[in-house]
Amino acid sequence: MHNVYTVSQVNAYIKNMFTQDFLLHAVTVKGEVSNLKYHTSGHIYFTLKDGAGAIACVMFAGSRRGLAFQLKEGMQVQVTGSVDVYERDGRYQLYARQIEQDGAGQLYEKFEQLKRKLSELGMFAEEYKQPIPRFIRTLGVVTAPTGAAVRDIINISTRRNPYIQIILYPAIVQGDQAAASIVRGIQVLSERAVDVIIVGRGGGSIEDLWAFNEESVAEAIFNSPIPIISAVGHETDTTIADYVADLRAPTPSAAAELAVFEYDRFQEKTEEYATVLMQMLQRQLQLKKDKAAAFGRELALLSPMSRVRDRQMRAANCEDRLNAAMQQVLQNFRHQLALDAERMKGLSPLERLSGGYAYAENEKGENIRSITQVTEGDVIRVRVSDGQIQTKVTGVTGEI
Repeated sequence: MHNVYTVSQVNAYIKNMFTQDFLLHAVTVKGEVSNLKYHTSGHIYFTLKDGAGAIACVMFAGSRRGLAFQLKEGMQVQVTGSVDVYERDGRYQLYARQIEQDGAGQLYEKFEQLKRKLSELGMFAEEYKQPIPRFIRTLGVVTAPTGAAVRDIINISTRRNPYIQIILYPAIVQGDQAAASIVRGIQVLSERAVDVIIVGRGGGSIEDLWAFNEESVAEAIFNSPIPIISAVGHETDTTIADYVADLRAPTPSAAAELAVFEYDRFQEKTEEYATVLMQMLQRQLQLKKDKAAAFGRELALLSPMSRVRDRQMRAANCEDRLNAAMQQVLQNFRHQLALDAERMKGLSPLERLSGGYAYAENEKGENIRSITQVTEGDVIRVRVSDGQIQTKVTGVTGEI
């Protein structure tokens, strides 16, 4: 039957193994600082990593005298201390007693110092950055004459616009002479008055890219009258040139895409704009024609002859309506006159007389309507339909 151990026993055994290994009592490890944390207790916790692995590190507050600088993320450092197991968690870590900057770490510190200096001078300010022209004809490139960077820039630029003119300044991009060569390239292409300048190279370590972190290169980019696109390294690489440039591209290929417009797409958009413009012109022309026709009709209505004809037509219509009204009035009067004539005819004495009636009057011409108006012996006149009869009253009677 095999033995069974507790977790703490296993951790203690492993710790004892680490303790017996004298190599782990004083070991120096180099790598990049990450996951950095300054604890309120004064302890410093961080991870030391390289391309293939990582190790947890801690520097206790009592060992801080072994740190002569401010530890920062991304620094390349050499850590001297002992590797031991923390029994409670069962994990090992490097207990740092001394930390020194590695060669690349010193460059990183120099990079940060120059970055702060140039930022305070305003060389990173947006208001000083020049706009990149949308349509360029001449592209200047400051980079090594061989390598993937220049090939990518040329291939992508000519693919996007086969009519682009590329002027290459074959610069030294690595080593002691690199900064002066890059500065000279920017000056030469600025004198050629190209539309845009791409300054860059392929990726590499911080040492390889250091020429683009030199103050002289930053000043040349900042003072250039031509807009500059920086394209240094890979997407994760960042240099001082990237901060100063008018536009930063993550890669040389991306810089070519940002600088050179796509000719085929430009031609398509131009044709689309031409079609839209022609349609708008036709619509405007039709609107103007319609408006002119409307003005013509309005002018015709407002002309003197048109007004005269309009007044003539109105006068003729009024005359017709007046004549019709007069005829109607006359017709009404004629009809009323006929009615009145018939009515008068019925009341006419002559009509009464012709109907067998007679009209009697005394000598004074007064109409005799009652027997009381005459006495026996009075002479009266009796009018009949065809004349008068004079007669004398011989007697009266009250009976009819």
